[in-house]
Amino acid sequence: MSELRGRAEDQQKIYQRWAPVYDRVYRGILRDGHRKLAALAAAAGTDILEIGVGTGLTLGHYPRHCRVTGIDISKHMIARAREKAKRENFEHVQALEVMDAHALTFADRSFDAVCLPFVITLIPEPERALDECARVLRPGGEIILASKLGDGAGLQGAIETAVAPLVRHIGWSSAFRIHRIVAWAERRGDFAAADILPVFPNGFFKIIRLKQRGLAA
Repeated sequence: MSELRGRAEDQQKIYQRWAPVYDRVYRGILRDGHRKLAALAAAAGTDILEIGVGTGLTLGHYPRHCRVTGIDISKHMIARAREKAKRENFEHVQALEVMDAHALTFADRSFDAVCLPFVITLIPEPERALDECARVLRPGGEIILASKLGDGAGLQGAIETAVAPLVRHIGWSSAFRIHRIVAWAERRGDFAAADILPVFPNGFFKIIRLKQRGLAA
């Protein structure tokens, strides 16, 4: 637990530094992923939870009929997101809260879709966070992830592994593998990987849709 707390504190320090410039650095390069992720979430249902909302770069892409709740571990990022939601009059945004993805405070079966835009590789215990996503998801809902996800193969995989300790200091991860998410779904048995979609630039980022199998109410 102390190791988990330490890694979470490291992430908060990183994003405290990044919060003032995050939009300028990432808005363009992540726009395609944000836009597609929001569209897929809206297709899954009206009530959407976004984990790792950051400064709110995805918020403007959700259709206005949706009801969006966003959380982030960084109070500095949440402050920026709240400013943006107020400035842009995002009435579809229901709440923006500081919260740990490992221990969501929402009731079971609260959302039609749970989105994780470019954050899963940075969560200290991603499987534990995904279990929480599954808990708050309604039967038949979807977990939708966008991130830098490789398969670990060939020269690219070797490079990703080698630079992982370096990019971690700027809040990124290069060594997280797609098969880790797929393996989580297979172990649970109540999720299936519906799609793995490439996004800009040239498939460098990917979106994974995890569809929850329908359960009795």
